[in-house]
Amino acid sequence: MSQLHHLLTFPTRPVTEDYVTKLKKLLASGIPATYTLEQVAAFEKNGTDEVSESASNTTPLHILARSLPLDLSEDETSTVLTMMDTLFEYGAGWNFIDYEDKTVVDLLVERGQKKSGVLYQRVVDAGVSAELLLRKLNGGEIEFLESPQEEEEAVVADDSTASNQQDAEDAVVADDSTASNQQVYLNTKLEYNDNALVTKQNRDGVMMDWETNIMELAANTICLQNTPELTVLNIGFGMGIIDTFISSHSPHKHYICEAHPDVLAKMRADGWYDRPNVVILEGRWQDTLNTLLDQGSIFFDGIYYDTFSEHYNDMLDLYDLVVGLLKPDGVFSFFNGLGADRPLCYDVYNKIVALDLQDYGLNYQYTTVSVPTDKQWHSVKRSYFNSNYYYHPSIQFR
Repeated sequence: MSQLHHLLTFPTRPVTEDYVTKLKKLLASGIPATYTLEQVAAFEKNGTDEVSESASNTTPLHILARSLPLDLSEDETSTVLTMMDTLFEYGAGWNFIDYEDKTVVDLLVERGQKKSGVLYQRVVDAGVSAELLLRKLNGGEIEFLESPQEEEEAVVADDSTASNQQDAEDAVVADDSTASNQQVYLNTKLEYNDNALVTKQNRDGVMMDWETNIMELAANTICLQNTPELTVLNIGFGMGIIDTFISSHSPHKHYICEAHPDVLAKMRADGWYDRPNVVILEGRWQDTLNTLLDQGSIFFDGIYYDTFSEHYNDMLDLYDLVVGLLKPDGVFSFFNGLGADRPLCYDVYNKIVALDLQDYGLNYQYTTVSVPTDKQWHSVKRSYFNSNYYYHPSIQFR
């Protein structure tokens, strides 16, 4: 292992094919591409490679990325890319976090590699391949890119035992269950304050006003046609930010789908029910939109999706409805927070979404926009978006 470790620190220059040859020889001899420095340290300390669950995972890929010369030539970059290919072929993981809480791409960026560069994109592509393979092995289940901590926090009460609202409210005691179980969320009390909509007990951020610029951009996107008969649908009212921007386009019909009773009460108090061009669809979109689809008489110029306590599996189900409700020249968009806990996961999700939408005959384009780094997270329990850039999607039939 020490030989592999030493090789990946690039002790000599230039970085030639000799590095690839030596790397393949070491891996073929049985040295795993998945070992971590933490395991090595544990073995040296107590003769076992077992490390605590909270330990970081500084893999050979981390060593390579952290040691990458700043002045790589084009030929050297090609050689390093081949070394990365080799490590992935031998099972190297793409999304481990090292002792500094950094991914491989975090380290690549620190060493001057651009997000658009071949080394950065190689890690992203490895993530896409791994996650699509995992989906296949799981029989279509798509809950991926969750850290062990997130999986542990996602434990919630089985809602089949919640025979009434009180049972569901009691289930909220489980930390962060509102973010992972929709039925628990729908029975959880919400609170509006000056800059956010939060769950009253756990202080989970449902929506915050730092999203305002994103919502304005989204409204402009789905109201692109701007015709006298403009008909749009927003799924998830939240704080009403995007619906206010949609109203500025004076749509002929403005449908709003919302399921949470506290949000519906806020909408009624604020007069949304009294607006002549607004149609409120009370309930989960899984129920209300299927009814619209069955009617076969309502089609939308624009559809936007931004809900809480739903997952990517839900989005795939939504795609089935979108293709039936969107006009041929209509535009679909959504709040793109998929995998936004880390830039690497965010980039991997972005590519997976594009691939999935192709299967529905939809073309996925996005605009990269900056978002504020100070998002006033002090008012919520934890952040739900940790990137300083945002991929704004615009989706249409090909």
